Amino acid sequence: MSKKSTVDEKKRVSAEPAPAVAKAAIHQEKPAVVAPAAKPAAATEPAPAKPALAEPPAPEPAVEPATPARAVDGRQRVIIEGVTPELDGGRFAVKRTVGDTVTVEADVFTDGHDALSCLLQYRKAGETVWRETPMRVLVNDRWRGEFQVQELGRYEYTILAWVDAFNSWRHDLSRWVQAEDIAIALRVGEQLVSKAASRAAGEDARWLTQRAGELTSSRDLEYRRQLGLDEHLADLMARYADRTLALGYGKELAMIVDDERARFSSWYELFPRSCSSVPGKHGTFKDCETWLPRIAAMGFDVLYFPPIHPVGRVNRKGKNNTLTPGPDDVGSPWAIGSSEGGHKDILPALGTLDDFRRLVQKAKEHGIAIALDIALQCAPDHPYVQQHPDWFRWRPDGTVQYAENPPKKYQDIYPFNFETPDWRALWDEIKSIFEFWVAQGVRIFRVDNPHTKPFAMWEWLIAEIKQTTPDAIFLAEAFTRPKVMHRLAKLGYSQSYTYYAWRNTKEELTEYLTELTQGPGAEYFRPNFWPNTPDILTEALQFGGKPMFMSRLILAATMTANYGIYGPAYELMEHVAVKHGSEEYLDSEKYQVRHRDFQALDGPGSLRDFIALVNRIRQRNPALHTDPNLRFHKMDNEQLICYSKATANLANVILVVVNLDPNYTQAGWTELDLKELGLDLHHPFQVHDLLSGAHYLWHGPRNYVELNPHRMPAHVFRIRSSLHTEQDFDTFDG
Repeated sequence: MSKKSTVDEKKRVSAEPAPAVAKAAIHQEKPAVVAPAAKPAAATEPAPAKPALAEPPAPEPAVEPATPARAVDGRQRVIIEGVTPELDGGRFAVKRTVGDTVTVEADVFTDGHDALSCLLQYRKAGETVWRETPMRVLVNDRWRGEFQVQELGRYEYTILAWVDAFNSWRHDLSRWVQAEDIAIALRVGEQLVSKAASRAAGEDARWLTQRAGELTSSRDLEYRRQLGLDEHLADLMARYADRTLALGYGKELAMIVDDERARFSSWYELFPRSCSSVPGKHGTFKDCETWLPRIAAMGFDVLYFPPIHPVGRVNRKGKNNTLTPGPDDVGSPWAIGSSEGGHKDILPALGTLDDFRRLVQKAKEHGIAIALDIALQCAPDHPYVQQHPDWFRWRPDGTVQYAENPPKKYQDIYPFNFETPDWRALWDEIKSIFEFWVAQGVRIFRVDNPHTKPFAMWEWLIAEIKQTTPDAIFLAEAFTRPKVMHRLAKLGYSQSYTYYAWRNTKEELTEYLTELTQGPGAEYFRPNFWPNTPDILTEALQFGGKPMFMSRLILAATMTANYGIYGPAYELMEHVAVKHGSEEYLDSEKYQVRHRDFQALDGPGSLRDFIALVNRIRQRNPALHTDPNLRFHKMDNEQLICYSKATANLANVILVVVNLDPNYTQAGWTELDLKELGLDLHHPFQVHDLLSGAHYLWHGPRNYVELNPHRMPAHVFRIRSSLHTEQDFDTFDG
């Protein structure tokens, strides 16, 4: 449906992350369970409540922010603070995907000079025993640990630390010089090791008991000191450390682990009713099956359908959003519901539920997931209007309030009244809509205008769905204020639409992408870049011609790991608006069936091959599969933007240069950050343009680039740094 924000909002508002907020309702944290060593006397602190699962929750009362954790025993001397990632004091979960390595850091220190031990603890939600991995000190009392997530679902993690008497002793033992000092230290060590032996069992206990005796034996003093510094002893002492005075962070932080498609996906939007091979005939799901090989060959793995439900007849819109429909006008798919059914029904002209399930399975065989649009609104003749009149707002004249966004009016749509006294039943029914389509095999939902529905409902509903269907993905179609968009992402939305369509200049793109990929929002806000949608035909696309369509696609596909296009319109570079100053397409598919001819879509006037090439580059280069690795590089021409992405091990490094001017050739010199690219200042390196196939030999940070937008508006380089020189061969030495 048409968006609920103004053009000025889209162009001028920058997506700033929402500030930290006070915690919601809290409960008493359960004591940590630690194995095999003794359970630490961790400080207790209230932890954020998880969304209720049995029924929609009542509105949460305002509470004071939780106070920092304090030691319950004055001998607990460790301080733990500055934990990352931690979202709004632990109120919300951060996001990762299956296979990710999770890096956690914290400031951990104590008074004096004693050594510390620090553990990162993690577990799947519902487990009672923590898994543990040691954290290592970096600099300035900053510690880091990692763990890998291999399963979908919710995880918890926290930190445990203590003053480590053995490590303190071991550190000092290596520094003593006088024999009497070493001898006394070894006697102290004997006591520490003996106590560890009492906490151990089996062979480990016997080994530690023997080592304790050896530290104070009659053997050579230096030999005994080396026994105390032995690495195997250190390992066993860590395994059976004395955690009596260990202090926990006091919070169990949450993490949602999503399916890989939440991190990396390529979306193609298509109206099923326009899929018929016969002009003038309404398309069906069976017609859509003939599109699957083509969409798969182009490299898309998500096929997104606008609403597929019965379309209302009351106040139906005609072609180009007119209020005077003809008898054959099909109306807007977002005007959901009629005598034929509602949100759990299918428009009969598209086929049956069996036909839809067959399409979902066929798509899966091509490596494609079907994404459905869920629009929580009703046509005037939707069954809900008669069955649940209290779910809608009624005006004094006895009519239902239809949707408005002055000066726009949506006479064919009734929004729900979420302040109805029957709100619990409304929430339950909405949840059942998602559950119904999950049962039909759908796992990806693009939710229409979620920012106009209650935040509390989304937090509860998404948690409910993901508890039973952890691979479910939710895309928030919310073109609205930045803090609202970020709140939806914090509440559980897997991906989010963005302002990308209206960011065109080098400065705008650099500022926005730096914010999205390097700012605090990178822990939870996954951008999905769309250069066009059925509602969005920007001025850039209206007047930029083929070079603009190509450059905007390259930017979307290489700057972010998730991107999509309103497919047939983008392939054919449709660019005519319904009127000057509008972003609505002329003869929009939102209001009429459009015949999509394969001959035109696969012809010389189509971007099909170019789109397929870009998607192939995306698939084959893992550097493009994530967002936080984006880095910008300077260029001396404001019409040229340069950025890179690289895998953590620098095995795959991609460098992109795009001409933002659709009309003229632009040239300039790069100022590459060679360290980011894993390159040596003194060695040449090869750049292979994956768009043209050309190879270039570059030297150092400054290299000349020239791009004619009418030939190719961009370079997408893969960098090879391991080039041979004559010194690499035996013959060089003569």
